[in-house]
Amino acid sequence: MNHDPSHPQVASGVPTDVPAEPAQRRAFLHAVAATAAGLLVLPDTASAQSLPGVTATELLIGNTTSLSGPVSALGTIARSQAAYFKMINSQGGVGGKQIKFIFHDDGFNPAKTAEMARKLIEQDEVALLFGNLGTGPNSAIVKYVNQLGVPHLFLSVNGDKWTDYKANPWSMPFAPSGRVECQVAIKHTMQSKPNAKIAILYQNDDFGRDYIAGAKDVLGAKYDSQVKAISYEVTDTTLDSTLVQLLSTPMDALISGVTGKFGAMSIRKASEMGFKGNHYIATGVTSVQGTLIPAGLERATGVLSTVYAKDPSDPGLADDPGIKTYKAFMAKWFPEGNPDDFYNSYGYMTAMVMHQVLQQCNGDFSRKNIMAQANNLKNVENPMLLPGIKLNTSPTDHRPLEQMQLQRFDGKRWVRFGQIFEGSAV
Repeated sequence: MNHDPSHPQVASGVPTDVPAEPAQRRAFLHAVAATAAGLLVLPDTASAQSLPGVTATELLIGNTTSLSGPVSALGTIARSQAAYFKMINSQGGVGGKQIKFIFHDDGFNPAKTAEMARKLIEQDEVALLFGNLGTGPNSAIVKYVNQLGVPHLFLSVNGDKWTDYKANPWSMPFAPSGRVECQVAIKHTMQSKPNAKIAILYQNDDFGRDYIAGAKDVLGAKYDSQVKAISYEVTDTTLDSTLVQLLSTPMDALISGVTGKFGAMSIRKASEMGFKGNHYIATGVTSVQGTLIPAGLERATGVLSTVYAKDPSDPGLADDPGIKTYKAFMAKWFPEGNPDDFYNSYGYMTAMVMHQVLQQCNGDFSRKNIMAQANNLKNVENPMLLPGIKLNTSPTDHRPLEQMQLQRFDGKRWVRFGQIFEGSAV
């Protein structure tokens, strides 16, 4: 596959890059400018084709991702998805069509994302966007795609805002948000102590505020009496004073709604302070190499987090049927990828869900029907999800996953335990 970031990537490995018509370019730039002002002017070409992305032999699906730039490691998600669709094509495709999966590199630059989305929708005329990466990049195009009525599905994003079906009825994330993670953490703590005192450390942005929303979902009127919450800024160099303030009175649980380096910081400082309660960390900072080793494995032992999918690197799952099938897929269809990389298993898992939606379309690949089927997932099982966790959606529920299990770090690896928790309906 040609990985030149100046070219889009196609499931077949053939790059395509056709210059835009000037009128289309002007219309799109007007649309982007209007989006910034909260208004969107639609391009004249929006309704030029009755079934965009559908030809006699193909179904076109688009994606923007980061093959270059600061998070280029996440670009492997789209490559894994492309490999999955190649496998499906070898089996006859879906609804009599071969899936043509086109993914463009945006370098995690929202301005580039807007340009790439325009290419996908107005030049390539894809039927839908699938798996687009990143909160910032997707924020740059969400109004544009919703005004056009383009399905914008199973996004790789953080934040509960993506589940707002009223504001963005054509958009849908995939993974559970921090809001659900916090709901599960509090429900677990309250099982043994209903009046538990809970400390919440949260990032001062939409990601962090999801944890506050999750706590209020569960506790309701008891929130003020049971919770002490303090935020930090992503520009902070330390969490020491914040945690000293947060844990200055006895707490039964600490929930760290944090990202990046702050995961290790919160684990280290809480341990130094002798905190003995339940310490829950965000799923995004559970990496043993990236977070727990820098924090100190002894300090991290006993830390809790939530999980919804199987970890392909977990030796305890080596004989799991779903993992074995996934690794066979990687060996045949994506041999250059690392089968133990969760980003690859995530790509495989989300592509399977997209395939389910397309099968439910029963050959009708109009954008309206694709979205209708995305809104109609009913107790869908996936071999890469933990047992008991199922996907459910509706036109008024854009949270495909609201179930999670807890896991505890034992000093060497994460070990799952206990029941499957249901997120609170909100």
